[in-house]
Amino acid sequence: MPHMGRRLAAMTAALAMSVTTGALVSPASAHSGQADETKKTPTATGYGGAVSTVDLDASAAAIEVLRKGGNAVDAAVAAAATLGVTEPYSAGVGGGGYFVFYDARKGEVSTIDGRETAPAAMPRDAFVKPGTTEAYPFIKQATSGMSVGVPGTPATWERALDRWGSLSLGEVLRPAIEVATDGFVVDETFRQQTDENDERFRPFAATTELFLPGGQLPVVGSVLKNPDLAGTYRLLAEKGVDEFYEGPIADEIVTTVRNAPTNPDPNTLPGPAGVMTTEDLDAYKALDQDPTHVNYRGYDVYGMAPSSSGGTTVGEALNILEVFDLPALANDKPKVLHHYLEASALAFADRGKYVGDPAFVDVPTEELLDPVFGKERACEIDPAKAAPKPVAAGDVNAYDGACPVEPAALSGNSDTENINTTNLTVSDKWGNVVEYTLTIEQTGGSGIVVPGRGFILNNELTDFSPVYSETDPNRIEPGKRPRSSMSPTIVLKDGEPFVALGSPGGATIITTVLQTLINRIDLGMDISDALAAPRASQRNSATPQAEPAFIAAYERQLREYGHPAFSSVAELGAATAIEFLPDGRAVAAAEPARRGGGSALVVKPSP
Repeated sequence: MPHMGRRLAAMTAALAMSVTTGALVSPASAHSGQADETKKTPTATGYGGAVSTVDLDASAAAIEVLRKGGNAVDAAVAAAATLGVTEPYSAGVGGGGYFVFYDARKGEVSTIDGRETAPAAMPRDAFVKPGTTEAYPFIKQATSGMSVGVPGTPATWERALDRWGSLSLGEVLRPAIEVATDGFVVDETFRQQTDENDERFRPFAATTELFLPGGQLPVVGSVLKNPDLAGTYRLLAEKGVDEFYEGPIADEIVTTVRNAPTNPDPNTLPGPAGVMTTEDLDAYKALDQDPTHVNYRGYDVYGMAPSSSGGTTVGEALNILEVFDLPALANDKPKVLHHYLEASALAFADRGKYVGDPAFVDVPTEELLDPVFGKERACEIDPAKAAPKPVAAGDVNAYDGACPVEPAALSGNSDTENINTTNLTVSDKWGNVVEYTLTIEQTGGSGIVVPGRGFILNNELTDFSPVYSETDPNRIEPGKRPRSSMSPTIVLKDGEPFVALGSPGGATIITTVLQTLINRIDLGMDISDALAAPRASQRNSATPQAEPAFIAAYERQLREYGHPAFSSVAELGAATAIEFLPDGRAVAAAEPARRGGGSALVVKPSP
């Protein structure tokens, strides 16, 4: 089935411009007459497979692959590659991510850690002003060759397809190659993101050429083509991912990172050039690992283990909340939200003290997910009163589930992740499910496009704590993976898929996933309402964040519990989800409004 979505709009725009450009493209070739798949819709119900992403082209790519006989893994890689074209400021082959897979035949959940790694020559003071102990401003850290970690996305695609896919990399890249070649229509969100990155992009010639054509912001309604990225995808399709890690692309990445422009002024971007080598790229591995697992009110919740903190923090918070009968409080939503905010703060305290890359840090994953530890942490929640923030971490070396307990010291570190990333959820007719979160970190990543290749390099190394401390599990170390909050999650009920979900949003990913699970399981919302509901995020901070609609609806009641005023943020997360109904149908749910709204599609729609 031909590709649709913004590509259709791009062809229509190209047709309209053909009088002046001479480029005549027929829009009729871009769709098969199913009008419901040529525009974004946030919810779709049906059979045969489903997908939810932030972007119509990416969702259409996944559906195309499913209809051609591919499975959920094939479709997920196709969608991810397409997001690299249409959402280049959020994800792409220059970044990394975490891939969670439910294998219907085996009834098992497995994961791949595709997180970026620090180069072997990474200095511990990489983001500190010379001669001081003060970190550069974040924007200077992020806009630099030094911020670029060794990308993990191509290796993740290869590993996922090798383990569970049914199609070749070349076959699943075809939709993305089409979109990169034909282009997509610039919308207001894309223009705004470009405008916000204008200062960051201009030091880099290849970035300016691609995203600021003629030195100007792209015009809403114009068509943005990326033939260089199409060529990169064709090379990977024809010769494999080794071309990225051992071949010419590796050489070009290293040259770009090590020769990135710099500014000696410690407060003016861009920041320091990088230290990556071709040996760093050649040594990269996407890691197979076991998922995290907790049981919450009879549901088996699986997520990502460290280097991500998503699975441990969501899981610990659920263990804490298990102690309280929240479903019985469903008619008193502020009380439920009070418990959610308090449990989240406690879990984030433990995240900050204990979680890092387990190859470098002794992460007590088993203890953090022990229901007895969760029960003991629940002792810290007063059902009638919020505790002052920040709260202290729990002691994973001495707990018995009894109250009262002596808390450990405060962790002393703070979030370093930015709010961007993207997420996708896919299922197929065989019952397989993929939840995949991928990113280049900051909106616009490092700001550096590899010349001639059409993709932006990540700035993931700014996710390390910028000032080195031996007691910080997220301290900078060569070869290490920075701590992440990505939380791709698959929930089973009686051994069968119930819900899969995930979100972008930096450290707010954890609270977005946690709140959505509470909305669905404890408050009984359907998955679309659970995902669309207004959000708040308490990450063990004296000033929690919330969306305006949440503040309007709940702040007054939560102040009565002693919660402080919320800091207003326009959006928290941009989640995707699929719920699996008892009658065999799937409900794909995307955002109705956040980030411009998402796109949910199914292979065979039902009423």
